[in-house]
Amino acid sequence: MFAALTRTATGLRRDFAEVENLQQSLKGARDFVAKAASRIEEMILHDLVLVRPNAGILTPNVSREGDGISEFVLSMSGASNFVRGVAHFAISLAMRQNDETKIALIYSPIDDRLYYAEANNGAFLYSAFHSNRISVSKQKEERDLMIGYNGVDASRLTPHALRITGCPALDLAFVASGKFDAFVSEPLDYAEICAGELIVTEANGKIAESDGRLVAHNGHIDI
Repeated sequence: MFAALTRTATGLRRDFAEVENLQQSLKGARDFVAKAASRIEEMILHDLVLVRPNAGILTPNVSREGDGISEFVLSMSGASNFVRGVAHFAISLAMRQNDETKIALIYSPIDDRLYYAEANNGAFLYSAFHSNRISVSKQKEERDLMIGYNGVDASRLTPHALRITGCPALDLAFVASGKFDAFVSEPLDYAEICAGELIVTEANGKIAESDGRLVAHNGHIDI
């Protein structure tokens, strides 16, 4: 699964550089990114089904039942950032078996950082600079909290520091690695949060839907 992601990285970096040259036309940039995302999705899925040809597939654009045992869940998160030449976007990929997520990856191709988790085996961050196990923060004092949010009323959130990044998959990875203490969002496409759900859980965090919101946090605070 990691090989399938990294094989697309060169193309994504090239596409990102090209998008930066299209900023005079947002429509042109959106069309370009939509085509690039579709091409990347096809490349990754092609590699994956070579290994598991009968696996199901779930993306925001494609749904295939497969053998009912294994399923790949794939999404590009932060496409609106990509369109504007902002490097904060990621590919979210998970493998599920018998309705349980077993392996999860969130890959940021521009800075080549991979957040990874395997069920019952912990969560990790791999990069060119270092590789280590990750865990959620232990912050609990309101004045010390940093909360990422997406599409919800910020007035309902009382912590000291709030952040909107535009990339929910990386927001979940930030919770898992202690960069954020929590992430609160309107409901999201399952393909975008499937990998992040396992990574947060394996990093000793909590994630659930509450009052019509998706809430991920370090387990020490009440959101």
